[in-house]
Amino acid sequence: MPHSLLTEIAAYGRFPRTGGPYCRRAAKEGVVSSAWTPIVRRLGRELGRPVRILKVMGLRSDEGADRKKRPAFRTVQANSARVVDEWLPIKDWPADAVKEWHADAPVPYSWTYDSAPGAGDWAGTSRCSCSLCVFRCPSRRAAGSRPAAAACRPVRRSRASTGDSFRSDWRITDLIRHARTCEAPEPGVICRDDGPEFTALQEQVRAALKQRPRKEPQLARRSGRAQCDGCTAHR
Repeated sequence: MPHSLLTEIAAYGRFPRTGGPYCRRAAKEGVVSSAWTPIVRRLGRELGRPVRILKVMGLRSDEGADRKKRPAFRTVQANSARVVDEWLPIKDWPADAVKEWHADAPVPYSWTYDSAPGAGDWAGTSRCSCSLCVFRCPSRRAAGSRPAAAACRPVRRSRASTGDSFRSDWRITDLIRHARTCEAPEPGVICRDDGPEFTALQEQVRAALKQRPRKEPQLARRSGRAQCDGCTAHR
């Protein structure tokens, strides 16, 4: 199976941090960029000039300070083989504009944005990302939808042995407790994660934990726990 984010966490000996998101460029944009190489080689010979590529992404300013600073159009790479321009066509769209566009769009949005597939209520996750993403507000729905992933024993053992936290203000155990005790909508979909793929994932994580961390981890050691206020702050 492909190398997973949980395996990366085990290999690094810590969870990702703002400023060091090893789960992003290599696992997302890097996969797309590597697919361009054979196309650039073929077209470059045919055209006799650098190949022009337009990279279009759906990033929006409302999704974070870094994305707000990002220009709507820029050249991100230019050399003798390729010229890559980046375009963010909905950069300044508010969330309501996205929902309005999807009302008549031929492209369906992910079911994770609804309380249940097909509900059309936009009462699910605020962003479609990894189910247990440290870069967004801890989600009761994520832990409720993937209880086995949240309680993955190899990752929890790694956290206990290194002293690291899911986030500086949230431990994995806090998130699980939050999912079980807070009054919030039930998850529309529960992934049991009890098949051969999840078993293979756990073995992959265990193998990574047997190796020394790739670099000395800078652990999150803040002692305070996030307070539950009925899920108004953490949905």
